[in-house]
Amino acid sequence: QVKLVESGGDSVQAGGSLRLSCTGTRVIDSTCLGWFREEAGKGRVWVAQLRKDGTDLYIDSVKGRFTISQDNNKDTLDLQMDSLKPEDTSIYYCAAGRALRGTSCAYDYWGQGTQVTVFS
Repeated sequence: QVKLVESGGDSVQAGGSLRLSCTGTRVIDSTCLGWFREEAGKGRVWVAQLRKDGTDLYIDSVKGRFTISQDNNKDTLDLQMDSLKPEDTSIYYCAAGRALRGTSCAYDYWGQGTQVTVFS
């Protein structure tokens, strides 16, 4: 069974940094990888995306603070989170799937999530 496993969630003071990681066989061979988080009233929201061609995208609220990357061995997806804010507090999920036309992706596989808490 396909399995993605996140790690790195923690409690951190506002302004601090965390690095989330996601491992799993689908990290290696998927053409689109992403990070999502739960937001009140919105459900699971896309945060960052990395396509196989190297194109990365971010929601406006994390641009310049978060960086999505895949390690050189291609078996780990990371999310470097800097200048964290209390509103970044959430459960973060990694996802793997297929790149579609344009910048769209279809996500087929999900991890169980890792908790990030940012306190002021």
